[in-house]
Amino acid sequence: MKPKKILLMGVSGSGKSLIGSLVAQRLDIPFYDGDDYHPEENVKKMRQGIPLSDTDRQGWLRTLNTLFIKNDELVVACSALKKEYRDTLRQNNEGMTIVFLRGDFDTIWSRHQKRTDHYFKGQDMLKSQFETLVEPTQDEAVFIDITHDADEVVNAVMHAIGKSQNSK
Repeated sequence: MKPKKILLMGVSGSGKSLIGSLVAQRLDIPFYDGDDYHPEENVKKMRQGIPLSDTDRQGWLRTLNTLFIKNDELVVACSALKKEYRDTLRQNNEGMTIVFLRGDFDTIWSRHQKRTDHYFKGQDMLKSQFETLVEPTQDEAVFIDITHDADEVVNAVMHAIGKSQNSK
């Protein structure tokens, strides 16, 4: 059975956009990058290197929740750093599969340094994301190690969501 609603979560630089778009292509369902739905005020803060607060994220998370509700099949990339953020995204989306793209700070920081033209700037902002991150439980999400190349990570996601869907 093909998963219908998939959330790829993790800190900035974990590969959510790349892996999410590739998973969506393989499943032949739409992909949405959660970053595209940030209000302009949030983008301005991040461009200045200012981490977002819980209050900053609330409207954005509700917008993404609506995106999940309005679509029967989709893949969404969103940091979803805290359980309460994931709870907001899960409202009225009981069949959602959460995939946690997990990596260590050094791996992800090295990827950040190779990025060009991205509004998420600076080591301090990445540190803030790691400090904010409350990893999901094994019951809440499937865990994928991001230290491999993109094809291997996508294969791992496809395998994991297949298992995850079969067990529900």
